[in-house]
Amino acid sequence: MASITMRNLVKKYGGVTVIPDLNLRIEDEEFIVLVGPSGCGKSTLLRVLAGLEAIDGGELLIGDTRVNDVPAARRDIAMVFQDYALYPHMTVRQNMSFALEMRGMTPAETAPRVEDAARLLDIHPYLDRRPKALSGGQRQRVAMGRAIVRDPKVFLFDEPLSNLDAKLRGQVRAEIKTLSRKLKTTMVFVTHDQVEAMTMADRIVVMKSGQIQQVGTPEEVYDNPVNVFVASFIGAPSMNFLPARIEGDRLALADGGETLPLALMAEAAPAAGEVLLGIRPEHFQIVPEGQGLSAVIDLVEPLGSDTLIHCALAGQRVIARVSPDIRPVAGQRISLTSIAGKAHLFDPDSQTRIGQTEGQAT
Repeated sequence: MASITMRNLVKKYGGVTVIPDLNLRIEDEEFIVLVGPSGCGKSTLLRVLAGLEAIDGGELLIGDTRVNDVPAARRDIAMVFQDYALYPHMTVRQNMSFALEMRGMTPAETAPRVEDAARLLDIHPYLDRRPKALSGGQRQRVAMGRAIVRDPKVFLFDEPLSNLDAKLRGQVRAEIKTLSRKLKTTMVFVTHDQVEAMTMADRIVVMKSGQIQQVGTPEEVYDNPVNVFVASFIGAPSMNFLPARIEGDRLALADGGETLPLALMAEAAPAAGEVLLGIRPEHFQIVPEGQGLSAVIDLVEPLGSDTLIHCALAGQRVIARVSPDIRPVAGQRISLTSIAGKAHLFDPDSQTRIGQTEGQAT
């Protein structure tokens, strides 16, 4: 197994720099998820790790070995792609053993590896089928099995769940996480889906425009986002943001004259000034009239396990997630406040979270 170290990594396409100066350390046996919007550089970074893209600057180490100029075939890395990339004319068994045969291994050597991987992934009954006779989830397991039989130092996953329906995506997501614990191999997983990132990762790497915004456990990134981008990207629905200003021991919203006590904030607030108040939908509470921020309900979305309330509040549109036992209706006026210690303040100019402790930002 192996760690991965990236030092001042640079990747360019012609005159365009897509990864300007990236530093990241991935520990041995760690499950890392690279997450961010389309075009943020996460898949490019994965291809750089795999050796499918050349590095234009910096260093890449797998274990203690510098691999900047090492071709993909010699990096001992296995990659699982979004489109499965299975050979349609081959059986599952042949697809899984093909790479080993290309390395010169005999059928007697490849057979035990294929059998073991098939049992691990619960696809043993399908070994003699061709891909067209498999479901999407089964094809994805075959693609993972083809990677597993190689016994690589590092597994790379490039949005492998994107082609699956919602139910199957959740099932395979859990299987990949379980697989990582059984194999005890370093894994790097790319996705734009923050739910996948939160549920699978040991640590999340949030990226934007080729740069790392924050690295941390799912809990750290969710509870202590370093800036507005991370706060809005991680969490569904997204964090609500309200312009405000500090007035003594209270926070006054920029429109409507509504106020909240600063004691509700997660971090210490500055003495004065303009700020951006951030509250996640699930951290809103409905309180008696006059004890919170006055809001008017525009839309109600019952989800069964909870209910989303879309409200007009101080000239802004916000979403609150409440218990399904609460039966709000459109047009109703309610009073909202934040759970103590869950509201955040951001600098409106730099977009960074105010009062974050050293080491929380990348």
